Amino acid sequence: MKFKLVPEPPSTLDFVADAQRAVPLVPGSEDDCCARLMRRLDFESRDVARTWLTFLRALELADETDDGSFVRRRTDPTEAHLRDAFHRRVYGASDVVALLDDDPKTVAEVFEGFEDRVPVWEHHRAAENWRDVWTERVGRLLDWAVLLGFAEERANGYVAVDDDG
Repeated sequence: MKFKLVPEPPSTLDFVADAQRAVPLVPGSEDDCCARLMRRLDFESRDVARTWLTFLRALELADETDDGSFVRRRTDPTEAHLRDAFHRRVYGASDVVALLDDDPKTVAEVFEGFEDRVPVWEHHRAAENWRDVWTERVGRLLDWAVLLGFAEERANGYVAVDDDG
């Protein structure tokens, strides 16, 4: 399963571990988990907390149980783990990273290369502004790619980072 929700990236990966620790070890409801995330991490809204909860699931740091509760996984959020899970489980992450090379690309240019991968039903869900929604999402994917070492941001756009290992 791939997840679409992508929060604004934090300044460091340590924040991801803080977010994971805010999810309870004993299963809790979505409302309880969002309240914990808001309280512990100073999120401004429940929507931001819910996005982070979903993103933690994508990163294999939290799970949703059969009854709809959420629980923290006992997984160490190492950079290697986060890179792997981001690439495999976040919708569009591997595609966006694959669009980068040595030639700097703006968010708009990367979106142009990604646009045909936006699910058709998303065009109808946000008919008036789906391009804006998905351009913002591509921008967030690029910023996470930078944070995770897949890309580098330069003054004139994003470039791929050579991964020798």
